[in-house]
Amino acid sequence: MMIGKVIGQVVPCVIYHGLEGVPLLLVQGLDKQGQPKGTPIVAADATRMAGPGELIYYEGGREAAMALEITFVPVDHAIIGIIDGLNIDGKNLVKP
Repeated sequence: MMIGKVIGQVVPCVIYHGLEGVPLLLVQGLDKQGQPKGTPIVAADATRMAGPGELIYYEGGREAAMALEITFVPVDHAIIGIIDGLNIDGKNLVKP
């Protein structure tokens, strides 16, 4: 499981069967200090509730495809949940 921040939305022109109604979001991965890590990725939002600016946790690989209603669709990453609070070394990354 990895932590990231939603930085945008992706609007596909063709939707694969099984991904109808599943938002695709642009996610910036975060390191252990809450700083951006690597390049942004596209993740299917299994929660269907995440939005730009929110901290989320996501999964990659086979587990990502299993998180959706129709399993084993062609996705590499899926948002599993939204983070309500995150405290790293006394620094609160999510405002109450």
